[in-house]
Amino acid sequence: MTPRTLNDLFFDAAARHGQEPVAMRIKREGRWTPTSWPALYASVQHGHAALRELGLKEGDRVAILSENRPEWAMVDFACLAARLSDVPVYPTLPTHHIQYILDNSGARAIFVSTLTQLEKVLEVRAALPALEHIVLFDDVDVPDGVTLFKDFLALGESAVGRYPDWEAEARRATPDDLATLIYTSGTTGQPKGVMLTHGNITSNVVSCLQILDIRSTDECLSFLPLSHIFERMVGHYTLVYAGVLINYATSNDTVAAEIAEVRPTFLASVPRLYEKIYARAVESAMSAGGLKRAIFEWARATGETYLSYTLARRRVPLGLRFGMVIADKLVFGKVRARMGGRIRAMVSGGAPLNPEICRFFIAARMIIYEGYGLTETSPVITVNTAVMLKPGTVGRPIPGVEVKIAEDGEILTRGPHVMRGYFNNPEATAEAIDPEGWFHTGDIGEIDSEGCLRITDRKKDLIVTAGGKNIAPQPIEGLLKTNKFVSNAVMIGDKRRFPSMLLVPNFDTLATWLTIKGLPKLAPEQLVMMPEVQEKLAREARKSLRDLAQYETPKKFLLVAKDFTIEGGELTPKMSIRRKVVEERYKEQIEAMYADEE
Repeated sequence: MTPRTLNDLFFDAAARHGQEPVAMRIKREGRWTPTSWPALYASVQHGHAALRELGLKEGDRVAILSENRPEWAMVDFACLAARLSDVPVYPTLPTHHIQYILDNSGARAIFVSTLTQLEKVLEVRAALPALEHIVLFDDVDVPDGVTLFKDFLALGESAVGRYPDWEAEARRATPDDLATLIYTSGTTGQPKGVMLTHGNITSNVVSCLQILDIRSTDECLSFLPLSHIFERMVGHYTLVYAGVLINYATSNDTVAAEIAEVRPTFLASVPRLYEKIYARAVESAMSAGGLKRAIFEWARATGETYLSYTLARRRVPLGLRFGMVIADKLVFGKVRARMGGRIRAMVSGGAPLNPEICRFFIAARMIIYEGYGLTETSPVITVNTAVMLKPGTVGRPIPGVEVKIAEDGEILTRGPHVMRGYFNNPEATAEAIDPEGWFHTGDIGEIDSEGCLRITDRKKDLIVTAGGKNIAPQPIEGLLKTNKFVSNAVMIGDKRRFPSMLLVPNFDTLATWLTIKGLPKLAPEQLVMMPEVQEKLAREARKSLRDLAQYETPKKFLLVAKDFTIEGGELTPKMSIRRKVVEERYKEQIEAMYADEE
């Protein structure tokens, strides 16, 4: 029977996979420590009872401030079973943002991962009158008023006899019940609480499993934050329901090493991971030079030609098939090996993926299914599939979802995936969802003859030059990120005569070049001021952008010494650029750059 709620999803998964010895793993003290399905089920049951014992009632809100780990999943499913609404909070957020979310949501309890996260909450606890309970996952000494997670579960274990019908109670949840309140990071202004129901997210899980090949024999590495709906829907609910073994990465810094350790068969990521892997492969070949470089270039070209046949469903010539066998042995197989050698499929979302990178991985037999969605749409709206795989697009709408393009080019969507609305914000809700139920995404796009959606840019990110030319910056920035000398890029130029680009150099690659040229290796702040470095980066950027229209091509480049970060405020927690923050931070340099021309 098709699940209607997230509680149905969990209990149905437990019925199918409930005796599996490993449901999820996390690395502790250098060893991958497993959590079995029976242990996961028992923790959810005990967590449900403990929440009830603490006096939390249906409809109350409970916050989770934690990195990805098994306890996150346990608390989430326990809250849902108790018919509470949980409020995920990014662990990278500063204290004042956490205070805003806890206050705005009226959370009565919060679960935190570490002493570092606990300190943030304790700092603002006096300003949060609704907050009654704090539970810490780590087993360490805690101050009065804070409960350890093991004691929380022990409370529930001693009380389960008072809740014999807990599963039946949980299954009485309806698709319209509020499951979670997710605060959008936002590129400007205060975050808004997105109200997603059981039906919203469950419909997304069910629809995606109808069209994506995800198997109970699969294994994944979970590293995108569970606080974000992309990882939560794909890397949490969908994989739990499908019976996939979930490994939780230790940190973003350990992802590459742990991919090699875990050897996953399935990955879900934002484009940044794929960009880095591709750039590393290109840099390795290019820096080797000679025969190795020639072989890499030949293999990449062979893969492109091969895909021109396979993606068009055309018969591949025998000679080309033989060439791909050689290319796979010499190049593509080695890329697969560096990623564990077992990957069947990967999903990309959250930002546009450069089609060149997507095709490279497909040629390497690691298919990337690029999709599109937002927090407000639970999140998936469209996705590429094995039946319709079209790099450069984000695929067709998933089952049950409608998509259309408004007169001004904005993408609109309607269906069971669209949020209930913004929490305590009817004005914003009315602005986002029109009377006919269409959600206005704020993205610009087009639908091709095969029904695939192509995203051109964020509506609010479009750069309109003084001459009236519209420029979509994200695809142009994506082109630059494939260059081995560029770590990051942000386009500017709204209401100016021409566009320009802020570039963050790849200082590792730059160091090799400096050695070859006999130039000094200085601190990044000094390097970006060197004329030789500025000229080199400008040449590399122009080479990457040579196919752009003249009006789209940046005329000037500004090098910055420090990459954009969440902590620095230039990135949202889901790694989207806060353009206004970047422009304000480098306002003086930007004005000086334009001064000579305008």
